[in-house]
Amino acid sequence: DRDVTGVQTCALPISDAVQALTSKQATAGVRFFVAANQEGGQVQALTGPGISSIPSALDQGALRPKALTSMAAAWGRQLRAAGVNLDLAPVMDVVPAGTERGNAPIGALDREYGNDASTVTAHGVAFLRGMASAGVATSAKHFPGLGRVAGNTDFTSSVVDTVTTASGADLQTYQAAIDAGAPMVMVALATYTRIDPKELAVFSPTIIEGLLRKKMGFRGTILSDDMGVAAAVAGMAPGTRAVDFVAAGGDLITTESLPVADEMDSALVSRVGSDASFRSAVDAAALQVLTTKDAYGLLPCSR
Repeated sequence: DRDVTGVQTCALPISDAVQALTSKQATAGVRFFVAANQEGGQVQALTGPGISSIPSALDQGALRPKALTSMAAAWGRQLRAAGVNLDLAPVMDVVPAGTERGNAPIGALDREYGNDASTVTAHGVAFLRGMASAGVATSAKHFPGLGRVAGNTDFTSSVVDTVTTASGADLQTYQAAIDAGAPMVMVALATYTRIDPKELAVFSPTIIEGLLRKKMGFRGTILSDDMGVAAAVAGMAPGTRAVDFVAAGGDLITTESLPVADEMDSALVSRVGSDASFRSAVDAAALQVLTTKDAYGLLPCSR
């Protein structure tokens, strides 16, 4: 989820090559989610012929929600034509008015739909519904919110939110996304002192299992923010990051580094071989991802 615009005008050949790696022998015929950070504004991974220039979330927040749904459906069809079936959006974080420039991950980049939960809810849900109508999965992010922090976890360690609570109004945006059928929720790499002061959100059973799963009733796939090169987790061994995320209840890890992914894979396999309880957690995570993939036609038996 790195907040940098990339230029990619040959997405279809790349996505085709990725899907070509699937086979009955290698993946039991299960196809991949091919994802892009396609929020709009400064965070738009795909550009070029056939891809619209998407306005920032802040500008999208000035539109009527119905109009945004229609526009998001069109953007989603463009992604599907490019072979992308997962958009790592929408941003459901609330940045209080007057704090935007001091909020490095969201407000400083105009990634917020607005400054209050009702505006963010209406437009974030409109975006995800438009994408869904085009057959593109989405990931509401960055739970439980990066709207009240100063540092960007991609580039800063020890990012802390001292305001957000488990019953705060800002969480209404995520509840609305869940109720609207968001298939994925991305969890942040910040610490929330009023929810769990000891662990980053991605490693917190209190936040993932207690708040997101049990209290808010989310039954989809729980995705991590980037755990490959983000400064927030640079002090931890890659294998520890992976094991701790799954042990906390996470399902799907994102990483921008292939070598880090290899280390994570090895650590997970090793722990599965020695810990029956952890093996059950991995099985549950895998089943959850497969269930979400089935909803998007990525299993051989999908309708």
